[in-house]
Amino acid sequence: MNWTEVTIETAKPGLDLLCAMLTDLGFKGFSIYDPDDFDELMAGRVGHWDYLEEGLQEQLTSGAPRITVYVPENAQGAEQMTEVRSLLDRLRKSADAELYGTLKLESKGIREEDWANNWKQYFRPLPVGERLWITPTWVDEPIPAGRTALRIDPGSSFGTGQHDTTRLCLGLLETCVKQGAKVLDIGCGSGILSIGAMLLGADEAYAIDIEQNAAEAAAENAERNHVPAERYHTECGNILEDEALAAHFGTRYDVVCANIVADILIAMRNLFVHYLADGASLLLSGIIDERLDEVLDAMNGVGLKTERIEQSAGWAAVLMKK
Repeated sequence: MNWTEVTIETAKPGLDLLCAMLTDLGFKGFSIYDPDDFDELMAGRVGHWDYLEEGLQEQLTSGAPRITVYVPENAQGAEQMTEVRSLLDRLRKSADAELYGTLKLESKGIREEDWANNWKQYFRPLPVGERLWITPTWVDEPIPAGRTALRIDPGSSFGTGQHDTTRLCLGLLETCVKQGAKVLDIGCGSGILSIGAMLLGADEAYAIDIEQNAAEAAAENAERNHVPAERYHTECGNILEDEALAAHFGTRYDVVCANIVADILIAMRNLFVHYLADGASLLLSGIIDERLDEVLDAMNGVGLKTERIEQSAGWAAVLMKK
């Protein structure tokens, strides 16, 4: 497998925080450069160093802190890179932006602006569950008999169906969406989950994302799949911080799905309870295996019952009931 080296320039206060966020996106290891490490090494050295190779100190102490990760050159890597770019964009706009420095991203061999088109080579049609057939809008191939086409152009948003988190969630969605269901998709990305729910028989769907481009992509993808605009609603905003927006969505959903990261899922646990009708289904994904128990404990703590867990390649998706 080929890999792309991706380096993110940051600042000392945000170094550990950014590493934790990247871990939740599925990165298992990092190469971290921190110029302060040289001073700590020299202060704690044993014995005497009479000579340092010329230029070594400057090499080891110049520049801002940075984190290097390696992204596989495949469909999963393309989705992962989309998540990284989205994360950095959110941090640059956040109230704590100064903690993270420039957040400049460099991809070895690939210019950052070229990712928008390069990833398309990895996005191929694929079956999900028993009924759906995920296909990019730019591929014109026959749809297998017995399958329903879900046509997606994610733009710069997460959600092509290639990533394990999305596939796991779509598979569970097929088991719990009933005819006439009302669905809420939190952190909708491309809208693939809520649009999939509509194609599986849901009557109405609401999709929300903190990124404006994601909300727009979801609406456009719904139109591509001939989902009536009056039954598919998109919003941009943060329901954890905007109480009026959170209230705007009402209650008594038959299915709520959220494919995000563990920390956000945990923070939303009371909102999930609020939105769900009695006996309704909650689908959670975007959870790395190492944090699965933490997420389950948080949901069980607010009265949500674990019904089914699906895992693949270090990721987990959970079906819960209220």
